Amino acid sequence: MKSLKKFFHYDNIGLVFILPAFIYMMIFVGYPIISNIILSLQNVSVRNLVKGQKAFIGLDNYVAIFGDEVFRKAMVNTLTFTIACLIFQFLIGFLLALLFNRNFSFSKPVRGLTMIPWMMPMTVTALMFKFMFSTDVGIINFILKSAGFIKENIEWLTTPGTAMIAVVVANVWIGIPFNTILISTGLTTIPQELYESASVDGANGWQKLTRITLPLLRPTIESVLVLGFIYTFKVYDLVYVMTEGGPVNSTHLLSTYSYKLSFDMFQYSKGSSVANVLFLILLLVGMIYLKITMQGEED
Repeated sequence: MKSLKKFFHYDNIGLVFILPAFIYMMIFVGYPIISNIILSLQNVSVRNLVKGQKAFIGLDNYVAIFGDEVFRKAMVNTLTFTIACLIFQFLIGFLLALLFNRNFSFSKPVRGLTMIPWMMPMTVTALMFKFMFSTDVGIINFILKSAGFIKENIEWLTTPGTAMIAVVVANVWIGIPFNTILISTGLTTIPQELYESASVDGANGWQKLTRITLPLLRPTIESVLVLGFIYTFKVYDLVYVMTEGGPVNSTHLLSTYSYKLSFDMFQYSKGSSVANVLFLILLLVGMIYLKITMQGEED
């Protein structure tokens, strides 16, 4: 009883309030992660799942997937998809943020409209772009043919060379609002007096951008890129609805390949191993983000 009073005496009552959230996270996040790690160290397939015979095989599943050509291709596809999306959605989002920062007549309504892609359900967006990139009735081919850029319809989603372009375009469209709103928020923290002083000193727009805007936006840019990497690296539903990882595994990401191994090929342990590789990469990136955030608070 004395120790309990001492506990509350030092203002530790806050721990009691976070206890429900902690229990929730342990049940719905912690347990699945631990269970998935254990599953990846066993040999579980559709043959022995019902019988409950789960032989422990150590790291054999990880050795097997790293020797799997499709896994290596999925890893390369995931990195390519993530980097391409980050580049385009950041550049476009940055330009839009600079535009909206000027506060022209319809800046607020237009800024609100740009948030629509972010608020739409991912599955709805995937179906919309799947229809837009369809070979015969897609609006993309219609526009390109009308403008004279192509003579024959491009099979966007059934050709290995163009399927990745289609899913990147769709994900960039989704990610632009996220980049725009965060960068816009960062721009509001820059004092306008700095730009006014620079104008008095004769600085042009490019000099203001490179000497004032970008240096002061560095913490925001770092956060946007790291969070964008995390959100993009784990994309599943968009790619699965549009291409299901095809054609010829050209758009398979780690997330879609993990699903295929687990629920199409019924190799549950290998599927969980792929998911754990994805989790480990995101965990490392998340630690980098925490380090950047803590360093920004100290500064």
